[in-house]
Amino acid sequence: MDAIIQSNRNFMKSNHKQFKGITDQQKNLPNPPLQKPYDKKGKIINLPKVDKNIIKRNDLYKCLKERRSIRQYSDNPLSIKELSFLLWATQGVEEIIRDGYATLRPVPSAGARHPFETYLAINRISELDKGVYRYLPLTHQLLFLFDKDDMPKELNKAVFGQNFVGNSAVVFIWSCIPYRAEWRYSILAHKAMLLDAGHVCQNLYLACEAVGCGTCAIAAYDQDAMDNFLKLDGKDEFVVYLAPVGKL
Repeated sequence: MDAIIQSNRNFMKSNHKQFKGITDQQKNLPNPPLQKPYDKKGKIINLPKVDKNIIKRNDLYKCLKERRSIRQYSDNPLSIKELSFLLWATQGVEEIIRDGYATLRPVPSAGARHPFETYLAINRISELDKGVYRYLPLTHQLLFLFDKDDMPKELNKAVFGQNFVGNSAVVFIWSCIPYRAEWRYSILAHKAMLLDAGHVCQNLYLACEAVGCGTCAIAAYDQDAMDNFLKLDGKDEFVVYLAPVGKL
């Protein structure tokens, strides 16, 4: 156990001095796509344009001061405009830069690589059917993936009985496609990717405060169960973080 603890502590430290290799970017290998490819014939939903007028609390000081992890939600649905705002705040694309291999977004990311995909397990969003969706940040759209009759139950089991998760209005689930960052940073990418995940979820907290919703970051989950839930391979793409969102 002590050896594992020390290994984990070392992972948290900077290891830039130890890296002597050449990255795939330096080898002039093609950059991975900014967004996971998808079937263009799938069911695609256009999200409303992000509207700052839905913000109920413009006081950043209060949003920071009163931010809390919320585990109880009402049965009221989120509006699709609120969902649109939360998606933009966490992974929306403002600009494609650097000859098309990087993006600028409301959250920071090492090298502007943004190695995450956003999945949504939707229970109660106005104008949207229940089911699992993927956010398409380059076009600000949703891609419907599938529905499950036992989705809340399956989610609650995957997070070890934290039943407020599956019963929320929507669960944000972030997967990581590690090569998107490894291409630029090789073995230095992995610590940065975990830091980036924290940036994403903190923006969700503040955006929820702004529109009168609540969320709670979840890092305790069964890895295989969550990857299987989203039908991910668990190697080149896997779940790293999730957060339920609901009305107060």
